[in-house]
Amino acid sequence: MSTENLPQSPEQPSRKPRVAVVFGGRSSEHGISVVTAGAVLKAIDRTKYDVLPIGITREGRWALTADEPERMAITDRRTPEVEDVAESGEGGVVLPLDPGNREVVVSEPGSVPKALGEVDVVFPVLHGPYGEDGTLQGLLELSGVPYVGAGVLASAVGQDKEYMKRVFTSFGLKVGPYVVIRPREWERDESAARGKIVDFVGEHGWPLFVKPARAGSSIGITKVDDLSGLDEAIAEAQRHDPKILVEAAVVGREIECGVLEFEDGPRASVPAEIPPPDAHAYYDFEAKYIDSTPGIVPAPLTPEETAEVQRLAVEAFEAASCEGLVRADFFLTDEGFVINEINTLPGFTPISMYPQMWQASGIGYPELVDRLIQAALRRSTGLR
Repeated sequence: MSTENLPQSPEQPSRKPRVAVVFGGRSSEHGISVVTAGAVLKAIDRTKYDVLPIGITREGRWALTADEPERMAITDRRTPEVEDVAESGEGGVVLPLDPGNREVVVSEPGSVPKALGEVDVVFPVLHGPYGEDGTLQGLLELSGVPYVGAGVLASAVGQDKEYMKRVFTSFGLKVGPYVVIRPREWERDESAARGKIVDFVGEHGWPLFVKPARAGSSIGITKVDDLSGLDEAIAEAQRHDPKILVEAAVVGREIECGVLEFEDGPRASVPAEIPPPDAHAYYDFEAKYIDSTPGIVPAPLTPEETAEVQRLAVEAFEAASCEGLVRADFFLTDEGFVINEINTLPGFTPISMYPQMWQASGIGYPELVDRLIQAALRRSTGLR
């Protein structure tokens, strides 16, 4: 049958992939997430992608925000909030859970929902619980939307420092001494839980670090030098997470290494060293983000040490079944490298260590953002 006289469908104009940058969130790292989003929004190639900035407030409301990266910077030692850039105080952004429908809408009270168009990939720059821990990743899996970074399992492992260490140990990676106090242990018998920490000190000595087990950016961490500071440190950690991790101090140089997913598999960047900050007891939140303590890139290591930490960083990436990107943190001790943790959504401002390490490896910030988006677009959604 001839098709000559049949009506022809008009050619649809090709459109650029749409990237939703999702940031903010309910964790204590909300402000740093907003700062990171500003840097990513500024770096995305607008000739190649359409961009939809979506902020999540501290209360968990999804909001359409202004595409104005300059408003997302640290000002007067204060980190910004999603509310600072939200376009409306009412309603919220809704992401459909139907895998066949990627249409994002804005729902305003008393109004017909407004369609914002389809989203092709989500670039999450949330840190901590409700964003970096597999919860957002699970939502995106249900929605059938590709996204940058690790899947549900790897995100959860990367967020929970206890299970992260258990995974590393099972793969033969060396970790430092630690003990975990779970919420029920503390609720059942505070004295026994405290005694567990005292016994740990008796074995490994002072100082020690008391941390929330599922937080980041050094928030809620206290360096404890003697018994008098222990209760206050526990209370501070529990403000951020009812499960706490107590770690012995590891004597060694702090070395970091970035891992990035290429088409042929993950590769490691040149490593960096974090020197002891002059005005801080350790590399805490203020040193990282407010005072911007500079790292040394590349780290002054021997070629053998560099190759070893790069190998271990990729091993950690693979052990946790990661995708996209990871920053792996180590201590270089007299006995070799000890892995401290991985970050599946590491600090990602241009002055953060992960982008700096890749800059020194020959991949600038805009190209790094583009590579991550492309890696996400190559992957199909599904069990990861």
